[in-house]
Amino acid sequence: MASFSLPPINDNPDGGWGPSSSNLPAQFKFKDIPYAPYSKSDKLGRFADWNDISGDNRQNVGVASAQATARGSGPGNRGRRDGQQAFGSGTASAFAYFHAEDESSFSLVDTKTNAARRGGPLGRGRGAGRGGAASRGGGQRGGRGGFTGGRGGNNAQRGGRRGWRDWEKNNRARESSVAISPDWSMLEEVEFHRLAKLRLEVDEPEDLDSYGRLFAYEKSYDRITTKTEKPLQLVDRIKYNTTTSDDPVIQELASRDTATVYTTDVILSVLMCAPRSVYPWDIVIVREGNKLFFDKRDGGPFDTVTVNENAADPPQDATTVNPNNPNEKVAVPETPSINTATSLSLEATYINQNFGFQSVIETPPPPPVDFAKPNPFYGPDETEPLASCGYRYRVFDLGITEDEDVRICVRTEVDAYTPGQGNPRAGQGLVTIRALNEFDSRALGAGGAPDWRAKLDSQRGAVVATEMKNNSCKLAKWTVQSVLAGAELLKIGFISRVNPRDNTRHVILSTTSTRPMDFAAQLNVSLANGWGIVRTVTDMCMKQPEGKYVLVKDPNKPVIRLYAVPMNAFTGEDEDDEGAFDGEEPDSAVA
Repeated sequence: MASFSLPPINDNPDGGWGPSSSNLPAQFKFKDIPYAPYSKSDKLGRFADWNDISGDNRQNVGVASAQATARGSGPGNRGRRDGQQAFGSGTASAFAYFHAEDESSFSLVDTKTNAARRGGPLGRGRGAGRGGAASRGGGQRGGRGGFTGGRGGNNAQRGGRRGWRDWEKNNRARESSVAISPDWSMLEEVEFHRLAKLRLEVDEPEDLDSYGRLFAYEKSYDRITTKTEKPLQLVDRIKYNTTTSDDPVIQELASRDTATVYTTDVILSVLMCAPRSVYPWDIVIVREGNKLFFDKRDGGPFDTVTVNENAADPPQDATTVNPNNPNEKVAVPETPSINTATSLSLEATYINQNFGFQSVIETPPPPPVDFAKPNPFYGPDETEPLASCGYRYRVFDLGITEDEDVRICVRTEVDAYTPGQGNPRAGQGLVTIRALNEFDSRALGAGGAPDWRAKLDSQRGAVVATEMKNNSCKLAKWTVQSVLAGAELLKIGFISRVNPRDNTRHVILSTTSTRPMDFAAQLNVSLANGWGIVRTVTDMCMKQPEGKYVLVKDPNKPVIRLYAVPMNAFTGEDEDDEGAFDGEEPDSAVA
């Protein structure tokens, strides 16, 4: 009969559980074993699992685990089914055994099925809990519905909702605002995320002089509702948008060495709000001695107003395929559609100009207010009446230290004054007037905007919030222009088409009034950040020798680049009209 002997038992004299460390061989004393971090919130699994997971049982457990994953149950779910993996079992362990030479012992274990990860056939509807039922409200919340995600893998994983930076992934490439010549040399390149970190506190400006004539704002426009809408009229007035170098007042101030940098509020606001911009733009910079002149090109992006620039799916211009190169798409110069980016921009410009002309009182009382000097751009041979506009030339100190002399002279504009709010000549009661426009809430590029006629009176906050999202850059520029001009109020009109299919007739649905600094806080506009960007660009240009330069915003990336260009660049363009806007209504086929 065979004998049976018990194996040696290493008793723990300390009374603890398990063998004593003094009785263990050297290779089992956990030497050089890395520390495995844990948290109090970690859940412990089973100490031992006696279930047989070999063969058919392993397949059954895997199916149960996949079903539990598809139902949304997980380690943190109290309703965990049997077979669901314990907490942390799928993570890498410092105590795992690896055999370097035996590749057959290595296997990739992935218990997540494709249906759970990608959503399966119904993934667009379920959307991982974020899009909800094919984003049933997607058409009303900024997307084009559930099947928007079906056009791209990334969007499908989001359940049909477009992400907040999806405008950077737009498949349709935009063209640059200015043709980059191969003769130009790129000097600097700055990303927007670097610009967003800049900051410079600037004191109150110094007023140099004021020009022009202001009319009083018509307060009855503040009482307009969707039920008492007022038609937008075509008002024949002249308003100038002359560039910096052609301004005779700035030329005189520069001859007296009044400042280091000279520009206008329109150009400066684009630079101060650059991190918000999506569409391309360019600024022509001329250095003469120790002076910098920031100019715009006539007919460039500074002469028009953008529409839904910051929307998740902004309006696009129609494109076609180049027959010589099927992979290349070129823009169609003329299109009958009235909802393209170019058509909407012209329409918005027409609306802004005429709303400002219409919403002032030209017949006393109250009387118009003349500034210290007349309009510097209105010649004696002009016959058409001038629009209500006042120019205030102001100097801001951009010096970081007291010994540093970096000053910027800005031509700012105000559109009207509020009667009874003080002396407008002293900067009291000044008003800037702008207009937001609705084209078609169901059209592509509408950005999920609600129907203004249905929501503007009862849910104005929702309408304003949508416009703040879709037109963040435009509203920020308007606010900065009002702050630079020292305006006390910013009037914003809500103007819609009479018929969504006709872009030639419009009605005023409502008007809102806000203080520029308060609106800047709502928009999260940091003036200190804007001044930091201006000072950085100034330092970049002052490091260069005398000459002409162009600051270009990349059409498809959040980047600005500084190019050195010949002195005769942009001189062949038509500059006869000097940027005057005659207030004519846009052609229906173009605008």
